Amino acid sequence: MKRAVVVFSGGQDSTTCLIQALTQYDEVQCITFDYGQRHRAEIDIARQLSVKLGAKAHKVLDVGLLNELAVSSLTRDNIPVPALGETEDNGLPSTFVPGRNILFLTLAAIYAYQIQAEAVITGVCETDFSGYPDCRDEFVKALNHAVSLGIAREIRFETPLMWLNKAETWALADYYQQLELVRHQTLTCYNGIAGEGCGECAACHLRANGLQQYQQDKNGVNASLKKKTGLR
Repeated sequence: MKRAVVVFSGGQDSTTCLIQALTQYDEVQCITFDYGQRHRAEIDIARQLSVKLGAKAHKVLDVGLLNELAVSSLTRDNIPVPALGETEDNGLPSTFVPGRNILFLTLAAIYAYQIQAEAVITGVCETDFSGYPDCRDEFVKALNHAVSLGIAREIRFETPLMWLNKAETWALADYYQQLELVRHQTLTCYNGIAGEGCGECAACHLRANGLQQYQQDKNGVNASLKKKTGLR
């Protein structure tokens, strides 16, 4: 039996990954991390979507220790969510949660080990990654190698969106006939508003601009998606 674990936040990217994984694996389980994030509604949305889409199981793991260590506008209510393009002195947006993907992917791999899954799937993307260093392909591959060595078992970290832009991610959801679900039922907004979001934060801008690009040039975007992914 082919089994996979999806790191699942209930946002556009991880939901699209889950939709695709369900067509590629015999069994898909989701893991969501509760780290005291600002937009906690995502946990409830992740629960709802995992059931609706047909995941075999959904584990919500308490990792509150991350909140104690990682200072970010996504972990502290007193730090405002930045406007589009606004960065800190270190060149990163205040929404960057240091160590988040290091922790999430490592814990997801441990979970995958326990349930005998062969892959951990994450929606990180280097094309539209807001400058987050832990969304880069180089990082994911390096951590994958280290984790596999540490548990003495090869567990693949799959990143199906790594080289897709947001328009192509919308096209991928549409390919599986789930664009409307992703559009209206996921939560990507940094201010915790589901669906179309607040329309002001960087996450909402990326999402809306990608959808607009896809709607304006479906044929071109679909052709680019198929070239990158091999879908027919």
